[in-house]
Amino acid sequence: MRHAVTRALLIAILAACAAPTLADEPGGVVKSATPVEGKQIYTHICQACHMANAMGGTGAATIPALANNPRLAVAAYPISMVVHGRGAMPGFTDLLKPAQIADVVSYVRTHFGNTYTKPVTAAEVVQIEGMK
Repeated sequence: MRHAVTRALLIAILAACAAPTLADEPGGVVKSATPVEGKQIYTHICQACHMANAMGGTGAATIPALANNPRLAVAAYPISMVVHGRGAMPGFTDLLKPAQIADVVSYVRTHFGNTYTKPVTAAEVVQIEGMK
């Protein structure tokens, strides 16, 4: 139940934050931007829980800090967390494509005091998606 509520909230936040990028097309279709850069994805999805400064917090749940986090050194760990989720954090494969997951994980690994500069690839994400 908690995961369903969290997932619904995150989808609502993403929908509210997505700004139209193209004018209305014939037939009333409006195309909206899908966050494609790691910073955009972090801002639209992750910072709701992990905070803008990636310091996490405590309250109804403990949200781990991503800032200065040595667990991010091995890329498989944050990829697995975003793909499969854990505890109160849901997996995001139904919301984000492998390339988007790679972008946001790469962003977090190179910001907030983290200096793990090797980019994560969509292929790495797909490989971890297949593992449970």
